[in-house]
Amino acid sequence: MRHAEGKFDRSVMGVLRTIEWVGLALIITGTLVAIGHETEQMVGQGDVALKDILLLFIYLEIITMVGLYFTSGKLPLRYTLYIAMVAVARYIILGMKEMTGWTIVALAGAILVLALTTLVIRYGDAKLPDDEA
Repeated sequence: MRHAEGKFDRSVMGVLRTIEWVGLALIITGTLVAIGHETEQMVGQGDVALKDILLLFIYLEIITMVGLYFTSGKLPLRYTLYIAMVAVARYIILGMKEMTGWTIVALAGAILVLALTTLVIRYGDAKLPDDEA
């Protein structure tokens, strides 16, 4: 009976790994399509704004995060935090004219919290390394 359980576990893990790879491939494909669309818009407008560069940076971070996951099998939380910081900064840049001063301060505070979280994670990685590696 134990042999059948092991075979079942391996089968389930194989299915999950396949679903994971398909999901990552979809993320990469969607990101590349979005990069192409954004590039097409910039060329069509004949202008590149800071908001466009920040969006391309977000796309690059997503590709990097997926690439690291493909190579290491681990999803680095820091990259998600970097993406969130750039996304909030882009949100501020896009809507600054309509925002109140307090809204901008609150969003800047959110970026600060994300940056401090990144610092804590980096410190933890350096001082308390993962034993699994």
